[in-house]
Amino acid sequence: MTHRSKRFREIEKLVDAEKSYSLADAIEILKKFPPVKFDQSVEISLKTGIDAQKSDQQVRGTVSLPNGTGKRMILVVFARGEKIKEALDAGADFAGNEELLEKVKSGWTDFNAVVSTPDMMREVGKLGKVLGPRGLMPTPKAGTVTTDVGKAVTEVKAGKIEYKSDKSGVINSLVGKLSFQKDKLVENVGILLSAIAKSRPATAKGQFLKSLYLSSTMGPGVKVDLHSIPDIQGV
Repeated sequence: MTHRSKRFREIEKLVDAEKSYSLADAIEILKKFPPVKFDQSVEISLKTGIDAQKSDQQVRGTVSLPNGTGKRMILVVFARGEKIKEALDAGADFAGNEELLEKVKSGWTDFNAVVSTPDMMREVGKLGKVLGPRGLMPTPKAGTVTTDVGKAVTEVKAGKIEYKSDKSGVINSLVGKLSFQKDKLVENVGILLSAIAKSRPATAKGQFLKSLYLSSTMGPGVKVDLHSIPDIQGV
């Protein structure tokens, strides 16, 4: 017999696993779950209608969340010369070239965002085994390979995130912290979904946005009625 914790039993009373809730109601439910000792992250899990096996149906892009993610971004910039100062002046936590590359190669991973100038990418590419699994490899499409490092740093620090579909056609993304006001979480989710809807591959057939779940770090997913979210297409 499976033993369920007191907290889990209390959660079960608050959410009907068979029901779809409006986005606002789903957020209210997450906030009513028994608290834990830290400020939990809030994430979405969005099932798309793409054929994830086809390379021309991958969904990937970036969007700036108006209220940020609440996550402290520790940002590394790989650059040379005056671009190092530009990055640091804009708010980068670390910036440099060979010495910084060697530090990462040696196993240092105390960062969660990376920007690089184009001339550094030959060397940064050699960090694939470190950066790739963590989703940190800079790319031009995400705006993290650029000569305008000041702008890139400012955007990342302000809440710019990258989203992409996985091998099952699902997009998982951070949208804020549970301590955020409800309307700020609603706005972040709406902006993210609008961006994803606009990223629909031309070859994708049928319904594009299929199902959406909202969850906190220590809670189960709450199903959200996509039709309750205005200004998104593909539902």
